Amino acid sequence: MKKTLYIFQNGELFRKDNSVCFETSERKRVLPVEDINDIYIFGEVNVTKKFLELMAQKHICIHYFNHYGYYTGTFYPREHLNAGHVVLKQAEAYLHPEKRLILARKFIDGSIGQMIQVLKYYQNRIQEKNDKFKEMILDFQQSCSKLEQWTSVEEMMATEGHVREKYYRMFDDILNNHPDFLFEKRSKRPPLNRLNAMISFGNHICYTMCLSEIYKTYLDPRIGFLHATNFRRFSLNLDVAEIFKPIMVDRLIFTLINKKMITKKDFDKHMEGILLSEEGRKKFIEELDKRMKTTVNHRHLGKSVSYRRLIRLELYKIQKHLLSEKEYEPYRSLW
Repeated sequence: MKKTLYIFQNGELFRKDNSVCFETSERKRVLPVEDINDIYIFGEVNVTKKFLELMAQKHICIHYFNHYGYYTGTFYPREHLNAGHVVLKQAEAYLHPEKRLILARKFIDGSIGQMIQVLKYYQNRIQEKNDKFKEMILDFQQSCSKLEQWTSVEEMMATEGHVREKYYRMFDDILNNHPDFLFEKRSKRPPLNRLNAMISFGNHICYTMCLSEIYKTYLDPRIGFLHATNFRRFSLNLDVAEIFKPIMVDRLIFTLINKKMITKKDFDKHMEGILLSEEGRKKFIEELDKRMKTTVNHRHLGKSVSYRRLIRLELYKIQKHLLSEKEYEPYRSLW
């Protein structure tokens, strides 16, 4: 399996024959380019033109994050899997109100469905609050059943927004009202507390993982269905990430906090907000990378696949839907 390369140190990336070389003031590391899936850069890293040419040649995306851990952009090589027919079908589905509505509804249904699965998982482990979890799960299921009533993407996004707001309020129950990680309210730029800092950082990593996987398909990342295709560079990855954030990011956050793998010492105060420190980001990434390599049984394929592979399989299903081969049904985890 190819690896994701995460770089936190300052240094230089350059090409050495058919390998990637990362050099700092202290050491030099050489990796065969064939072993690299994508690259995440958090440090101050210089790259050479020959290095970028190699990345384009080997179809490797590079995701950049600034000093504070905010996503700043992606080196997205020229598309190598070209299929005009797929792109035309994707654009047609976006421009056709009913077709777009169907896909947008599927993404929201998948997103709420995964939130329900997370709540069910913790409902079985926090028996003293069983009734509260049960009530919230029922409320979410009713929201899913109402999606068919809405005739616009905006109405459905509002429904999803209300559900997610209630879902976030359950985080304190899942974390047993941990005094260092109280949710309070959702805040982003900048996050106003430690829990929001972890959510924002994890979500941005999830968006870029989905983007890397889209690059390996015939789909165009600029044409989304739930998130409007406008002047933002990418939107399809935001759609797909809605399905995976609850099980990949939120579940990881609960594990990191409950097992004391991340504590209040792993955060810094910046710009009137709170962000993960460099050490905190390293811990988060290390455990996320392990989780993405973890395999789960795929009931339709009849075999185990990694969480990372699940994203690619989801994209293949969307592609088949656009080509009218099989109606898209979002992934639903079963624990």
